[in-house]
Amino acid sequence: MLKLFGIGFIGAAIAGLFALYQVKKVFSFSEGNNLMRKIAGAIRTGANAYLKRQYSTVLIAFVIVFAIIFCVAIFSHGRLLSKFTPFAFLTGGVWSMLAGFIGMKIATHANARTTQAASESLNRGLRVAFSAGSVMGFTVVALGLLDITLWFFILYRFFGVKDPTALGNIMVMNGMGASFMALFARVGGGIYTKAADVGADLVGKVEAGIPEDDPRNPATIADNVGDNVGDVAGMGADLYESYVGSILACFALSAIGGYGFNGMLLPLLLCVSGVVCSVLGSLLVRTKENATQKNLLASLRTGTYTSAILSAVVAAPLTFWLIGDSGVYISILCGLLGGVLIGYFTEYFTSDTYNPTRRLAEISMSGEAPLIIGGMSLGMTSTLTSVIIVAVAIIVSYYAAGGSSVIVNSSGIFTAAFNKGLYGIGIAGVGMLSTLGITLATDAYGPVADNAGGIAEMSGLPEKVRERTDALDSLGNTTAATGKGFAIGSASLTSLALLVSYVNIVQENTIEVLNFSLVSPNVLVGMFIGVMLTFVFSALTMRAVENAAKSVVKEVRRQFHEIKGLLSGKAEPDYSACVSLCTQGALHEMILPASLAIVVPIATGFVLGPTGVVGMLGGVSVSGFAMAVFMSNAGGAWDNAKKFIEDGHFGGKGSASHKASVVGDTIGDPFKDTSGPSLNILIKLCATVSIVFSGLVVHFHLL
Repeated sequence: MLKLFGIGFIGAAIAGLFALYQVKKVFSFSEGNNLMRKIAGAIRTGANAYLKRQYSTVLIAFVIVFAIIFCVAIFSHGRLLSKFTPFAFLTGGVWSMLAGFIGMKIATHANARTTQAASESLNRGLRVAFSAGSVMGFTVVALGLLDITLWFFILYRFFGVKDPTALGNIMVMNGMGASFMALFARVGGGIYTKAADVGADLVGKVEAGIPEDDPRNPATIADNVGDNVGDVAGMGADLYESYVGSILACFALSAIGGYGFNGMLLPLLLCVSGVVCSVLGSLLVRTKENATQKNLLASLRTGTYTSAILSAVVAAPLTFWLIGDSGVYISILCGLLGGVLIGYFTEYFTSDTYNPTRRLAEISMSGEAPLIIGGMSLGMTSTLTSVIIVAVAIIVSYYAAGGSSVIVNSSGIFTAAFNKGLYGIGIAGVGMLSTLGITLATDAYGPVADNAGGIAEMSGLPEKVRERTDALDSLGNTTAATGKGFAIGSASLTSLALLVSYVNIVQENTIEVLNFSLVSPNVLVGMFIGVMLTFVFSALTMRAVENAAKSVVKEVRRQFHEIKGLLSGKAEPDYSACVSLCTQGALHEMILPASLAIVVPIATGFVLGPTGVVGMLGGVSVSGFAMAVFMSNAGGAWDNAKKFIEDGHFGGKGSASHKASVVGDTIGDPFKDTSGPSLNILIKLCATVSIVFSGLVVHFHLL
């Protein structure tokens, strides 16, 4: 049976080879004329320069944290921290960084090719952009499966860690490095892209009245660079962390659920079969010329729904063979169906093919204030469906897998039924992300299409080309919101699994029966701290965008004022100045919010003890989930409402309603691309940090 874990290498190979096939497919298309190549080259240069400086900055943080973990592990002789933890942390971060980097590289080579393809037909433009997104999706899956499988065999074969409980607890710590890197990538990239976007929109579109992505706008190149470092590199690291985290959480729950190595093998096989199903689904994504937004959405749905259905079919024999329990299969279906439903309702609230976003566009005719109020209301309302879907998935998957309402026995220890139910919740999270290859492909294609529209505008291509790229970009806003919905939904399931893993690890390290009930003062105070962390983290990331954007706004205004002939098109702007400002601002502003996820769980543990940490994890998980859904969907709706107006509705471009929608979109930018998507990483990083330092916290409170 243990030899079957090697199938993870096969799954990684299939995903990697398909990603390589898509790379060759992208490069087979032309990059267009010399001007298009020049613009694409400038975007590539800016993106590479930012990532080089970001990775240099993050490296310092990684070295510091690695040194702390290493010292604790060595000086405690493995009692407080496993000797493998520092290296698991390091490798998790490296793989997460690599996933984002590879996605960014292909995206910056695919943008001009998408523009050129869109000049020939809408279907060709979709194929190039989606192929580039597929590279991102399948690279993340390949690296995730490779990382997990390598660590399993290293621990089991070379170091003799053959106890399922010990193996699961060590491997779950690998997620800390992935989450740590993902948080820096998401926050830093999100600050960069939204600072540039806000600066370009406020001064260029609102004040100067020039079109979006106009070459006269000094922040245009920085805006396009931001799409790649935030929405591609940051998103790749984010989803890698979600994917790996869900599998590792199942590893940790398998032993306590009584399933042993069979329970560890099941999530791995589900993800490998999900790779094959995603490949088949990807081949079905195509559209016709003159397709509407609804047709484009249906095309992507065909691929994602087919993959989900195939994955559900394959999961049945795998589950019965390894677990022999139909209840666990129902839990997997809960995850798959939950993911599909979250995707559907995210589309409903953010796509301009449905009433909520169209109504928001209509509100813009009343001015900026009503539009902002309407967007806030829409985002808050959208949490209803996501919360209900996740809540139902948790309840059904828990009881279907054998869970019971009796949680602890007379000794205060979790019952066997409770542990089985938790495994059901964990495997539901894996089911939700099992077809991540195609889900992430539909998400990652959006920034490529956005860049393609910018290149079309700056290159002076015919209006027909911009119409096609705008159609692809509008769809990309919806699929991006869907991808964030998947990440947020899976984060809620995974964080619950990690929370219980934390409780189990703490109980193993002390003979004292701890009071984790809600009425415990320490748990209650911890919950307040967790909720506070959600709001403070969101505030800091929003303020970071504000601070970075102010410098860009000043620079764009300065150039419009001082460079004679710039607005008339007789002089060229200094693009590099805005790129440099965004880079400096993002790297400077990302440190404080990212540090909170490390400092707060440890500080809470030292002050309130393990019970306070459980309360903190519960508070940040619940409030962070709702806040992330609200921000992502509100931002996506504002963006698509603007594009709906630009298509000629409610006055069209240049009208008062259009100017109001630009303001709404500007406010929504940091919502959907900085603060919102960063929250799901915050939730899981807090949990993994708590697990890693649980031994230290328990030891401190036993002194």
